[in-house]
Amino acid sequence: MKDAYSLSEVAEIIAGQSPPSSTYNSEGDGVPFFQGKADFGELFPTIRAWCTEPKKMAKEGDILISVRDPVGPTNVCSTDACIGRGLSAIRAGDQLFSKYLLHYLRYIEPILSRQGVGSTFSAITQKDLRKIQIPLPPLEEQKRIASILDKADELRQKRKKAVEKLDELAQSIFLDMFGDPVTNPKGWEIHKFSSVGVLKRGKSKHRPRNAPELLGGPYPLIQTSEVANSGGYITHYSQTYSEIGLRQSRMWPKGTLCITIAANIAKTGILLLDACFPDSIVGFTPNNLSNAEYIRILLTFLQRMIEDRAPESAQKNINLKILGDLDIPIPPIDLQLKFSSIIRLLYKNKLKYIEAVTNRNTDPSVIGMLTPLV
Repeated sequence: MKDAYSLSEVAEIIAGQSPPSSTYNSEGDGVPFFQGKADFGELFPTIRAWCTEPKKMAKEGDILISVRDPVGPTNVCSTDACIGRGLSAIRAGDQLFSKYLLHYLRYIEPILSRQGVGSTFSAITQKDLRKIQIPLPPLEEQKRIASILDKADELRQKRKKAVEKLDELAQSIFLDMFGDPVTNPKGWEIHKFSSVGVLKRGKSKHRPRNAPELLGGPYPLIQTSEVANSGGYITHYSQTYSEIGLRQSRMWPKGTLCITIAANIAKTGILLLDACFPDSIVGFTPNNLSNAEYIRILLTFLQRMIEDRAPESAQKNINLKILGDLDIPIPPIDLQLKFSSIIRLLYKNKLKYIEAVTNRNTDPSVIGMLTPLV
């Protein structure tokens, strides 16, 4: 028996295909329709749409994998459903335990993400998906490994909830000190966002953005997903720029507030390292009127309002003008700095939780078994 197999040898892979747009609906007519990563929850996708003329179907229990921008995130199909072009369904064969497959694909997600190609958006081909190599121990061993990783995930979820409580506490402190920023009950002076610091888009001139010669060097490259999932402070990255990549981009200093303006709109994180980022992210450097922590928490209250200002298009996005024209309350800087010191202390505890949440080191034998072969 071989130690590893290509995915196509041990599973059936179903490429998604979107049905005619005229058959989409939100009233529950037809079968559930999942289009991509935006539908994913922690384990099961959220049903947001249905269709009456499905083209490609996934079955309950199939592993769903995002194959188009972003490449790699996975989920479990909770019901028989139509899948669009942004997804593929993977149906484990008799030799493969489905939950083991899910954990393995999640383990190699950063590698799959780097395999995405395309000038308009990143995507992985069905050919590359079929070639993925998966270590295949005996079925009982697969179940043992999956059980260990299930328990590790359960622990991370508990810690994640503790992190969310800390987020709620940060917002509560903000409201106590400054009031609701939408209604501004304390009558703070109103300024245009562009007047309290410098807003500049990230830079990534080369197309395609993931050309091999741009990547693999010593310079951290931050993506929108890493801002959105940063928990307030950006400490991790999955890609780096080479010297060539750096020359067509820009290095932003530690302390810069990153704001996403495409896909995940107005998600924020403060850099705790020098890093590059593309033009789907805006960097904010405060002047003597503002503070990065104050602005970051302020934007969590205004995110829905900013999203609503985004022009309707295939993918919502905002520009510097929309962001810069935002009216925001600006309290005295000494009060902002006091708030900042409280939040920094709070986030020292939060970062400890985040490290525990993202730590995948469980049993050394398990990690050795999952060593990627792609």
